[in-house]
Amino acid sequence: MCPSEKKSGGGRGREKRDRGYVTAEAALVIPALVLFAASLVWALMAAAGQIRCVDAARVGARAAARSEPAEVAVAAARQAAPSGARVELERAGDLWRVRVAAPVPGPAGIPLRLGAQAVALAEDSVGPPP
Repeated sequence: MCPSEKKSGGGRGREKRDRGYVTAEAALVIPALVLFAASLVWALMAAAGQIRCVDAARVGARAAARSEPAEVAVAAARQAAPSGARVELERAGDLWRVRVAAPVPGPAGIPLRLGAQAVALAEDSVGPPP
């Protein structure tokens, strides 16, 4: 018998003591990996929602700048926005401003909101070329 086996009590005793460690480690690691994967999926969904808010604000601002009726511009923005989004349209001087705000997808308890704003110059304010 080698000296290391004498100190540890033999090779077989050690195997018996280590037998449940793999199960215990897996029981701790698997929930952490699932939580990490779920948070990555949520972050991707939130990023996609933010991109949709930006696109919706741009669509609404373009429609308003082309002198479309306000209802048409808001409807165009709502169609491009995520579900549950709030769309605001206002004119300030020669500029049309569209704001889109939407709740973050996922658990309802998260106090975050997605949002975007776009501004476009009204076509009716541009005069003929010199």
